[in-house]
Amino acid sequence: MKELDTEDIQKFGGVEELDLSYTQTSLVDLVKKRAGWLIILFIGEMFTASAMSFFDSEIEKAVVLALFVPLIISSGGNSGSQAASLIIRAMALGELKLKDWWYVMRKEMLSGLSLGIILGTIGFLRIFIWQQTGIYNYGTYWIWVALSVSISLVFIVLWGSLSGSLIPFVLRRIGMDPATASAPFVATLVDVTGLIIYFSVAALFLSGKLL
Repeated sequence: MKELDTEDIQKFGGVEELDLSYTQTSLVDLVKKRAGWLIILFIGEMFTASAMSFFDSEIEKAVVLALFVPLIISSGGNSGSQAASLIIRAMALGELKLKDWWYVMRKEMLSGLSLGIILGTIGFLRIFIWQQTGIYNYGTYWIWVALSVSISLVFIVLWGSLSGSLIPFVLRRIGMDPATASAPFVATLVDVTGLIIYFSVAALFLSGKLL
């Protein structure tokens, strides 16, 4: 079995491998090694802003939706990063081969759905408790807001788990090092798509109410 080395760990974090140790690497070289990934991820996050601007009218009508954007995108990104890290490690150790993609997909569908339901339930309870105790008033249609958030979380965590687990297989299939499917890359991808899922679900539940 292949042991995970420093190079693999650096790639997981979206950093090019260092030729020398951290203490021996110059400031200029350190910036060069990190800049590439940060630029790529920054450009990716620009699409997150574009996705939000696409839903400007929904946000204007239901400002409360914007309150949960950080919660939504972080949950999806975290689930995707977790899945990617687990699969890349399993590949590096020789536990998973290309032919195992269907096994992984089925397993991640079940685990992603379970995790999504757990987080969705917590999200619903959070809004319910805040509303009932008067900590925050989400308005007349608070229950529909709660449903929008909780159901969005189910789909977004599921999508994050599937994306994070399958991207390494895609990269290996096209001859790239699966370690380049770093957690930050997967998180950025899920951020953008997660917003689309969130506002689409919210539009469905709040249409004719807040929207």
